Amino acid sequence: MAERTRKKGEDNDDDEEEIEKEMVMENYSEVMLENIGVCNMDEAPARRRAREAFKHVQLAIDHCLFRLPVDGIKMKEGYEVNSRGLEIFSKSWLPETSSLKAIVCYCHGYADTCTFYFEGVARKLATSGYGVFAMDYPGFGLSDGLHGYIPSFENLVNDVIEHFSKIKEQKEYQNLPSFLLGESMGGAIALKIHFKQPHAWDGAALIAPLCKFAEDMIPHWLVKQILIGVAKVLPKTKLVPQKEEVKENIYRDVKKRKLAPYNVLLYKDKPRLGTALELLKATQELEQRLEEVCVPLLIMHGEADIITDPSASKALYEKANVKDKKLILYKDAFHTLLEGEPDETIFHVLADIITWLDDHSTTKYKY
Repeated sequence: MAERTRKKGEDNDDDEEEIEKEMVMENYSEVMLENIGVCNMDEAPARRRAREAFKHVQLAIDHCLFRLPVDGIKMKEGYEVNSRGLEIFSKSWLPETSSLKAIVCYCHGYADTCTFYFEGVARKLATSGYGVFAMDYPGFGLSDGLHGYIPSFENLVNDVIEHFSKIKEQKEYQNLPSFLLGESMGGAIALKIHFKQPHAWDGAALIAPLCKFAEDMIPHWLVKQILIGVAKVLPKTKLVPQKEEVKENIYRDVKKRKLAPYNVLLYKDKPRLGTALELLKATQELEQRLEEVCVPLLIMHGEADIITDPSASKALYEKANVKDKKLILYKDAFHTLLEGEPDETIFHVLADIITWLDDHSTTKYKY
């Protein structure tokens, strides 16, 4: 009996020690977040220092994506200077033992990075047999460029094509099916890539693609015209107004909304005028070219999304010039289907993506 009592006491001591460690880590994290929050993150060196200081804390937060296993995954990250002289950050996730079914090239959303929530998504895809590749666009995440600034959407798309084309040209991947996975603005980038390379990809999975801004995202007509005029003179200015309800539509799960500050590389300021103008032009072009889409499609959208318009995803599904297409609308879901929804919705979306990839990673779907 005495021995059992001692062990019980030891267990209590262990529990108390673990709780104490968690409290210390939480306090440490909050202090770091406050310090990073006041830092100027406009240039890449500052963002890289922030990520280096915070990456271990990030991966330890209580989010379902970071509870996914990492065993059996080979991860590699690094920098490479592209043809425009910009240093681009990229990362890959590959299954260590199983043979690859296909490669998946990810295009992240506006303001984001491939080094935070997508870590968990990539792990799940890699453990399902896929080679996953991602990059941070110029001006975002760890890549060179003024934070949150897109001087030319066309150049950004070309940068992404250049990076992914180099990967697809490697001998070990040349004969594998290849897919684009695009989220929000990344969905618009994926479609633009498809227009420039209409027969280079075996399919595209698009999550809340930015084919059109929802009405709540667009300022009053007069304000918009003034902003367009100012953007031509002061394109880097952070001036585009954002409604509070739009910010709240990013995460449906309140607990996950509280974790958002841990994404230290996320661009959190008002959109720059030049960036907003480039995105507006890109969406206007996409709306006019939906009939040109001829790649197998999986389109996923939250029905309650007020950032990218679900009706535009419906229009893409109806107008795309391909028989192999699928539209999934998630009831009550907000904008970030893979990051901000309740756990069951996130795993549902992941399962839908993997099922679709599995169905299309066979020779009968090659075209």
